[in-house]
Amino acid sequence: MNTSAEWRTTKRIAVIPGDGIGLEVIPEAVRILQAAIAKTERKADFVNFDWGAERFLRDGTTLPAGAVEMFRSDFDAILFGAVGDPRVPSNRHAADILLGLRAKLDLYVNARPVELLDASLTPLRDRSEDDIRFVIFRENTEGLYSGLGGQFRRGDPQEIAIQEDVNTRRGVERIIRYAFAYARSRQLGKVLMSDKSNALTFGHELWQRVFAEVRREYPEIEARHLYIDTLVAELVRDPSQFRVIVTCNLFGDIASDLAAQLAGGLGIAPSGNIHPGKVSLFEPVHGSAPNIAGKGIANPVGAVLASAMLCDHLDWGDLGDLLRDAVRAAVRARQTTRDLGGTRSTREVSDWLLEYVTKTRLAT
Repeated sequence: MNTSAEWRTTKRIAVIPGDGIGLEVIPEAVRILQAAIAKTERKADFVNFDWGAERFLRDGTTLPAGAVEMFRSDFDAILFGAVGDPRVPSNRHAADILLGLRAKLDLYVNARPVELLDASLTPLRDRSEDDIRFVIFRENTEGLYSGLGGQFRRGDPQEIAIQEDVNTRRGVERIIRYAFAYARSRQLGKVLMSDKSNALTFGHELWQRVFAEVRREYPEIEARHLYIDTLVAELVRDPSQFRVIVTCNLFGDIASDLAAQLAGGLGIAPSGNIHPGKVSLFEPVHGSAPNIAGKGIANPVGAVLASAMLCDHLDWGDLGDLLRDAVRAAVRARQTTRDLGGTRSTREVSDWLLEYVTKTRLAT
């Protein structure tokens, strides 16, 4: 829960649809979330922000001055769509908005739950829903995504490009500690840390030392280590062995996309960018997908599941469970978009989910 805003009885949720299919799936997720909230006595205000390529091309706005302070003081959560547009060279607005919010709000936890909703969705043979059910925690503010580095003699045959991998004791410890605390609170029993300390002998040796120290505080949890190349191979060979995975920014980005594909694809993958107790940002993983934007075929499930994570953050776990139940029911009833083998449009899937949420009694 956002403790800085505990006094608010009406939660304030910022909505940033962004670009591409974000403009299609986020409004659908909002109306489904609003229907879930309406089943209770809770209240929420949704405030839309038009930050994306259209705004950038119109007036050059990326992340406006004062935006970060506004989110910290005035909002409980952010529902984010996607940013990225081929009309904007180097997608400058995308980096400034999304990476800017992650860094300036210090959203150090990137949470990527992976759940197989139906056995028909995985490319792996002979796997049941119980075999693919884990979460990846990716350090979200450091590593190779810190933006430190440069280019010397750009365009020259002797050009040099340097990208710095930043690992701080504070950053490494807090994400590892978060992973263990999560596993303990949900009685998941296992935490695996992945690095490449056999090659990255300075930065990832720090991960090794911190992991060894923190694991001693959680003796009831099976703590294990795999190098990242072994981890991705094991995810494909036997995903059932994992419950909680924690790793650095780059490796978490890669491993979580692979894991999402094992569960049915990026179209159904949600994520949270979290700072515990503070305003946090929730988004589908799929990106702006300009190749299918405007065709009415984008999958809204990732955005709906991101909304479920948002509900969990607000301590509305019953609503989060309701949204997840709706998605499972839609998948099993084959009420899906083309990427999941169905024939439904974005709106048709959303209408089905909305009807399920409206008609289903909340668990007590």
